[in-house]
Formats: sequence, structure tokens, C-alpha cells
Amino acid sequence: NTAAIPAELLESELFGHEKGAFTGAVQTRQGRFEQASGGTLFLDEIGDMPAALQTRLLRVLSDGTFYRVGGHAPQRADVRVLAATHQNLEAKVRDGSFREDLYHRLNVIHIHLPPMRERREDIPRLARHFLRRSAEQLDVERKVLSPAAEAAFMNWRWPGNVRQLENVCRWITVMAPTSEVQVTDLPPEMAASPPSAAPLDSNAQDWRLLLGAVVRQCLAGGEEALLDKIQPQFERCLLEAALQHTRGHKQDAAHKLGWGRNTLTRKLKELGMEDAFGSGPGESQAFD
Repeated sequence: NTAAIPAELLESELFGHEKGAFTGAVQTRQGRFEQASGGTLFLDEIGDMPAALQTRLLRVLSDGTFYRVGGHAPQRADVRVLAATHQNLEAKVRDGSFREDLYHRLNVIHIHLPPMRERREDIPRLARHFLRRSAEQLDVERKVLSPAAEAAFMNWRWPGNVRQLENVCRWITVMAPTSEVQVTDLPPEMAASPPSAAPLDSNAQDWRLLLGAVVRQCLAGGEEALLDKIQPQFERCLLEAALQHTRGHKQDAAHKLGWGRNTLTRKLKELGMEDAFGSGPGESQAFD
């Protein structure tokens, strides 16, 4: 991680040093490039690399040669370099803080990894992986997200991306009181802060992903006749949202849902919601 190592030590870390090159250099040491020769070297947070080291890195990538700190004999390394950054390197090239020739040398195969909020379908799989790994590392019972907790995970904004998801799963593994994790078992910050406020149009798959999470949990639990169980809940959500939007005006709510007034009234009765929503403004309970 180039951002985590002080600039004065990073050169030695990457390219090694000769004995006596600086105070404390009591013996010759190979750097990461020599250690990785014949393999792959991953450079994280490449955007934070100091300008002087960018020049040295460019030379290694160009002809495979470099000098250890304090050395005079060229060293060779045949290394495949993978680099990652959270920064916009094109912008850094424009402002002069990152070498353009190094950028093009590194940008042979570019893989963009979108943030968690743009790939919510990955959240359940990642959560299951991190919960399983945390349980193995801590030698405790593995926790499983309830449908409601999984839905909360998928609707959370995850500003810290995968690293935050991993930390939350580890927290849950330690703190959740039962094997099935409920919404009330989630960390305080998830309860104290609002979920992702992105409008539905910005990610039209969100509601389908949440519904899919519920279905997968039901299937994993061995439940059957899922349509009979889920459809009433789905219709209840539709009715509640439409009637709240129309302030209880059933004729308008039925129109919004594409139903007839009689259908809406029948659904309210079937779902036991008649008492929750009385007549709207200017409405009577009698049918037209």
C-alpha cells in the first residue's frame, strides 16, 4: 500500500537497498520488485505515489531494470504489475500530480470496480461470505441475516464500500444475540443514519433486489407456496403507499393502482385493512 508507507521508506521497500546505504541498513535487502520477480506485484493506492518514485516505477515498467537504494549495479525484475486507486488518475494527470506517461503505461487493462451502492446485487453474497469467514476466524456460530436484515443491508448506502461491509459482518458475528440476525441487531450507525436516499429511477433494480432477498431467504428456510405468502404482503405495501399518497381517498388510490374501486375495497377487506383507512375526504363508504 503506497499510501501507508512514508515516502522516505517507500523507495527502499519497492527497490531494496545495499548495505550501508543509510543509517540502519546493516545488510543488503531485496525490495518488492526483486521478491516478486517472475510473478505479480500489486501496488495499492498508486495515486498517492510521490513524483520521484513515479519516475523510477516508469523505468521498471519500461525496461525491467532498477537500482537498489545506494547501489550502482542495475538489477532486473520480470514482474506483472497490478495497480489500484480510489482517485481519478486522469484528473491527477491534468493537474500535473501524476505522470501522464506512467498513467498510459499502467492503463493497459482498466477494470472499473463500482461502489457498493451501484452493485447492490453483490451485497447478499458478500455478506454471507464475510459472516462465514468471521465465524471461522473467531471460532463461533455462524450468523445468518433474516430477510428484513438482508433488505436493510441492500438498502444501506455503504459509504465505506466492501471494507465497511466486512467490518459490519464481523461486528454482527460478535454482538448479535442469536444465529438469525434481525434489523434490531444491526450496528447503531445503521439505525441512526438514514438508508440510501437515491430515488428509484437512479437504480430501478433496487426493489427487485430487495424482493429477491426475501424470496431467497424463504427458499433457504424450506418454505413453500411462496406466492400465497408474498403476494398479500406486496399488495399491502401497494395499498398503504397509495392510500397514504391520496390521504385515504380510495377512488384516487384505486385509479393510481390501476384497479376499480370495488377491487380496492375488496382487497382492503381481505387484508384486514378496512379499519386502518376510513373514508377519504368527500367519500362515503357506499359504492357508487
